[in-house]
Amino acid sequence: MAKVIRLDKNDNVLVALANLTKTELLPFEGGMLEMRDTVGRMHKIAAGHIKDGDPIVKYGQVIGFAKGDIGPGEQIHVHNCVVGDVEKDYAPCSLAKPTEFVEPAKQATFKGYRRPSGKVGTRNYIGVLTTVNCSATVAHYIAKAFAGPEALADYPNVDGIVALGHETGCGMRTEGAGYDVLRRTFEGFVRHPNFGGVLLVGLGCESMQVQRLLEESGLENSETFLSYTIQDVGGTRKSIEKGIDALKTLLPKVNAEQRTECPASELTLAVQCGGSDAFSGITANPALGAASDLLVKNGGSVIYSETPEIFGAEHLLTQRAQTPEIADKLLERISWWEEYTRSNGFELNNNPSPGNKEGGLTTILEKSLGAQAKGGSTVLTDVLHYGELLKTNGLVFMDSPGFDPVSVTGQVASGANVICFTTGRGSAFGFKPVPCLKLSSNTPMYEHMKEDMDINCGSILDDGESIEESGERIFQKVLAVASGEMSQSELLGYGDNEFNPWKIGAVV
Repeated sequence: MAKVIRLDKNDNVLVALANLTKTELLPFEGGMLEMRDTVGRMHKIAAGHIKDGDPIVKYGQVIGFAKGDIGPGEQIHVHNCVVGDVEKDYAPCSLAKPTEFVEPAKQATFKGYRRPSGKVGTRNYIGVLTTVNCSATVAHYIAKAFAGPEALADYPNVDGIVALGHETGCGMRTEGAGYDVLRRTFEGFVRHPNFGGVLLVGLGCESMQVQRLLEESGLENSETFLSYTIQDVGGTRKSIEKGIDALKTLLPKVNAEQRTECPASELTLAVQCGGSDAFSGITANPALGAASDLLVKNGGSVIYSETPEIFGAEHLLTQRAQTPEIADKLLERISWWEEYTRSNGFELNNNPSPGNKEGGLTTILEKSLGAQAKGGSTVLTDVLHYGELLKTNGLVFMDSPGFDPVSVTGQVASGANVICFTTGRGSAFGFKPVPCLKLSSNTPMYEHMKEDMDINCGSILDDGESIEESGERIFQKVLAVASGEMSQSELLGYGDNEFNPWKIGAVV
């Protein structure tokens, strides 16, 4: 088995597939390369001489610049690779090829919950949502009343009751970006097809007023949606009792919902990565990209996100934009983030996290280039603001921070009903009411955290599995989980605490 790999013919770095020791001789492209450093698995070494200031190239793209001369066989990492200005060829639409769709009669299918709205859910939860942090306790007590092992025994088709508290809703402006983001998030969750019924509980005096939210979102109380405020009802105890009574009425209605055969075009997949390592961009992310392509070809949708983590790779998306206007929307979001980070005293091209660095990632450019593979290769059909409802099928990009709970909250608000999350270091994550699959980039971590992982993509390097074969495995697993099979995160009980709307603006 080879101990190093060159990912692109233009790369001047190699990636270590095993731990390498100083003075070790490596067979490489018909010759021998002597190691000048001891280098850990997943880390980079120079394939040849790189002069001070020269670009360092991986994936055929610039990931940084040499800080001092670097000799062949030397490690390349944070001590000798720095971020600098990189020229990018945005070339809008230049690589936007028509998608080869599967004909409707041959589309993949899954078993989901067809809602009156026409949308399809992959789970059948009841949600207790809160407009403000002040109503979180009431919401949690309502849900807790149904938490015992026998509480839902008579309702086998109900996946659970989940209370989604959060930290905001007041102490904020009642107009502007921050308000719009929060309102869109609530609207998306109230309408989400993974909820068979929803309670929305407010306090009454908060910035995010319940009645205004309903009016602006076109929502009305109904048999499966009820909203009220603690102050109107008459306090905490009465509000809890009202919520419990409402759920007792809701449960038989929600339990009556049945799974039916639905086309894969009704699936919207949120793609995420967290706790990444240098193998994420070689195995798990490209494999998820292949699965994303399969879903799009079957008429479904994929929401790619985390704007700060496409920085340095945004040109690879503009090249695939369906129209120049879509490319411009993406670049406008990049410009917004450059100003947003500058006004908050840090740079968008910050280095990866300590865990990322330990896993062999050196710069945000390198991380972004590996992360972008999650989006596959199909045409970019739209760019959404955070939590904006999906308007087109296919691959879309939704603007969000890179912090996983915040990003996924927005993706779910936009309509995602399945999540795939790649990781190399091992992330602990789930998200009710949407099932989340965890994809491991390397076999040792998969074996070490097997209870948390759904699929091992390390087989691409260890067993010679192709990207396409791994992508097919992921796609079939997505269909199975969408049909009701429990993901590992669900089996572990994750998902109650990850609802985290993006807070923009000052808290006053």
